Amino acid sequence: MMSNSSRKSVPPAKTHNYEFLGPPGALAISIGAPFVCYLAAFLCNDISGCPIPSALHPRSISLAKLKEEVAWPRDGIWGLASLRVTGLVLAYYLSSLVLQAALPGLVQPGVKLRSGGRLEYKFNAFSSAITILFFAGIGTYLKGPDFALWTFIWDNYIQLITANLGIAFALSCFVYYRSFSVKAGNKDKRELAAGGHSGNLIYDWFIGRELNPRITFPVIGAIDIKAFCELRPGMLGWVLLNLAFVAHQYKMYDFVSDSIILITVFQSAYVFDALWMEPAILSTMDITTDGFGFMLAFGDLVWLPFIYSLQARYLAIYPVQLGIPGVAGVLTVQALGYWIFRSANNEKNRFRTNPKDPRIAHLQYMETSSGSRLLTSGWWGFARHPNYLGDWIMAWSYCLPTGIAGYVVKHGSPVMMSLGDLTDGEGTSSEGLVKQQVLQGEARGWGMLITYFYLLYFTVLLIHREMRDEEACKRKYGEDWKKYQEKVRWRILPGIY
Repeated sequence: MMSNSSRKSVPPAKTHNYEFLGPPGALAISIGAPFVCYLAAFLCNDISGCPIPSALHPRSISLAKLKEEVAWPRDGIWGLASLRVTGLVLAYYLSSLVLQAALPGLVQPGVKLRSGGRLEYKFNAFSSAITILFFAGIGTYLKGPDFALWTFIWDNYIQLITANLGIAFALSCFVYYRSFSVKAGNKDKRELAAGGHSGNLIYDWFIGRELNPRITFPVIGAIDIKAFCELRPGMLGWVLLNLAFVAHQYKMYDFVSDSIILITVFQSAYVFDALWMEPAILSTMDITTDGFGFMLAFGDLVWLPFIYSLQARYLAIYPVQLGIPGVAGVLTVQALGYWIFRSANNEKNRFRTNPKDPRIAHLQYMETSSGSRLLTSGWWGFARHPNYLGDWIMAWSYCLPTGIAGYVVKHGSPVMMSLGDLTDGEGTSSEGLVKQQVLQGEARGWGMLITYFYLLYFTVLLIHREMRDEEACKRKYGEDWKKYQEKVRWRILPGIY
């Protein structure tokens, strides 16, 4: 709870209503979301299947059998973490910090703050990511799928979740505690997020009290914690996880399936598009409105890389060959989604930066009492959030390559086989020695609960984000927003929502 003196020291702000069902919801998400990450990792594995056999036969479940099927660590819950893994993850974060400081980049002011003035941001996430991947590429060229980075990720997957979860938790606690030092009119332009100082400890810790917390490191200089987490460790971590899964598939099967190539290329393109367009984050709610708390820290550093890469992890164990028709179908879905997503965002950004641009000068708009202009034709006359539609369509292309998912891992006595004899998924050594057989069997279809979970989650996320956008616009534009809603009736998909 905030003290009376703290209340007097912070910049005045109009607080927002509780989101996520308030403190109970914030607590439930803070406990439940990490649990889901571990659950997905344990229930879909290379030891027993996806999902594990006991999930298909719950009546015969036992604790001993469950531990065996999920490969529960021998030293129990302590095996979920590793000091060595945590140290190496921290070294990865440090390398990202060093690259942000050392590499040249575009310096650009953010939006005007409620307390006046603008913060400056340095953008070089794209070149930083390319630098890290360059060295990963050299290692892969020299060592192939046995490159230490790829084997480290595969062998320490659970411990990597724990390490990043610990970092997210520590950052959340640090910025929450430090937010009470925010003073009105401070020279560093620090201020509280409008929705983050309700006075409830759990909710404010989760949602984030301070709007743009920054910290100064020796040599490195000042780092905006929220902007750093938004596009650096987690986004690149997503790509690195996918590449590690590609390497593992090749190591096990001596080939790389078209399905895992598609997913890796699609998701890498999405990441690098975001990194290349890094300055665009300055106009997002994450930067302009939301405080930085456990919600964003966990989402950026844990949920995004480990949940968004579930499809590639699945395919690393059970390869799916789509063939030319399957590849063409998935490419069509991806191309349609990306076209809508990028063209809608480009239209909005061009209208904001240069309304006379001939590519958008013909578009109709309405002017609000505050002087802002709202597009009423083009993509933004089609729906109030057309970019979310493109995002949602692309999400399908991340899941479809896994097909009707599900597999069972059969272990037995090793036998010699030629690669031409392999059916379904059978892991082999370089000499053709079968280590395990991966078949769909009775698990067929049930694995979709894992591989299509991203699509379900992303649908909920986009609808929730759209509802938050609507509320923010109502507060910002007042009666003008109601007039805009009459002109542009549909939220995301005309005729449906």
